[in-house]
Amino acid sequence: MNSLDLIIRNGTLITPDGEKLADLGVADGKIVSLGVGGSAREEIDATGLHIFPGVIDSHVHFNEPGRTDWEGIETGSRALAAGGGTLFFDMPLNAHPPTCDARSFDEKLIAMEEKSVTDFALWGGLVPENLDQLESLARRGVIGFKAFMSNSGIEDFSCVDHATLKEGMKRSAALGKLVAVHAESDAITTRLAAKALAENKITVRDYLDSRPIHAELEAIHRAIEMARETKCALHIVHVSSGAGVALIASAQNQGVDVTAETCPHYLTLTEQDAETIGALAKCAPPLRTKSAQDVLWRYLENGYVRTIGSDHSPSPPDMKRNFNFFKVWGGISGVQHTLPLMLTEGRVNRGIALPLIARLLSTNVASRFQIPSKGSVAVGFDADLALVDLKQTFAVAKEDLFYRHPQSPYIGRALTGRVVQTILRGKIIYKDGKIISPAVGRLVKPQR
Repeated sequence: MNSLDLIIRNGTLITPDGEKLADLGVADGKIVSLGVGGSAREEIDATGLHIFPGVIDSHVHFNEPGRTDWEGIETGSRALAAGGGTLFFDMPLNAHPPTCDARSFDEKLIAMEEKSVTDFALWGGLVPENLDQLESLARRGVIGFKAFMSNSGIEDFSCVDHATLKEGMKRSAALGKLVAVHAESDAITTRLAAKALAENKITVRDYLDSRPIHAELEAIHRAIEMARETKCALHIVHVSSGAGVALIASAQNQGVDVTAETCPHYLTLTEQDAETIGALAKCAPPLRTKSAQDVLWRYLENGYVRTIGSDHSPSPPDMKRNFNFFKVWGGISGVQHTLPLMLTEGRVNRGIALPLIARLLSTNVASRFQIPSKGSVAVGFDADLALVDLKQTFAVAKEDLFYRHPQSPYIGRALTGRVVQTILRGKIIYKDGKIISPAVGRLVKPQR
């Protein structure tokens, strides 16, 4: 074999076919060999380490341009890399302006290319004001379109009414683009929140009660019916309960092109944690009961959850402080620990096989969003890799967070499975607690 750029020796590869102790060869940023010897300009001894495909986080809010003080591309992508991530999909809202037309896409792209340590893709927005902009966003290569069925919390990113969502799905289907929805009924959540506030009910418990599971189920059902009628590919993001996944699984069996994403916080935290931790654990949909979480895990283990995304949605600390819990910013900072959380809660605590974790965090994401060169430890794929020591246990510490604002509901939590190196297209970008790469990220587009 010709000389390689990199050989990773003696590691346990997590491949689509299972676990395999073998060397891995890289040339020109691609995986070119598994288990075949040779020489290389650089070698890594991965004895005792497991080599996963780099995490593809399809759901982050890095808030740039316009709200860089909330997070920003530089700190967000660095945190992703520290957690074994090599590609993220940035959501259209929270940036100002939101990514709802060609001009806003171009503005965000410039910032991404200047600052991102990892590869990236961009979501386009689907709002009542931009139906005529969907085609131009599609031409620029958005990964899909994101819509809110309830209040987004961002003034310049409106939620969609049913007519707008249906028309947006129709146009997206014609453009060959997937639509992702935040599925909570605006009518139900608005009514319950207004009732609670009128009665001066402003605690964590009151907030949880204002966003019940049936509000999520009602919205999931409506979105599925629209997708069925329009033949649009649909992705339900941050499904918080097994009951929600059950609706999606039933629709899949009926031929609807719909998939489910869930998040680490729904798999690791419960509503009891929300009441204990407080503002840092506020999200929408909210955390659920332990019994609802257990059902969600069962659906995940049986293959009905397609992807896991962090829904990293940070804010400045002052937005997490208010005696009225309804006014606290609803977002969890978690992009740095998606893989260790899944290894701890999935593998250690529930016996989930490592290849399934790799599929949920990488392989299935690339498949669902039609990125054929990413997401697998296999010949011909980009050498995007996370080298993990499964024996290392560590506590999440504030001083180790790469976020602009070092806050997270996971601080103090003991995790098993430390990322020791992250490799992007054959180049080390993170090693032993430090980012060692400049901004080398590239725009990734779906290939449909």
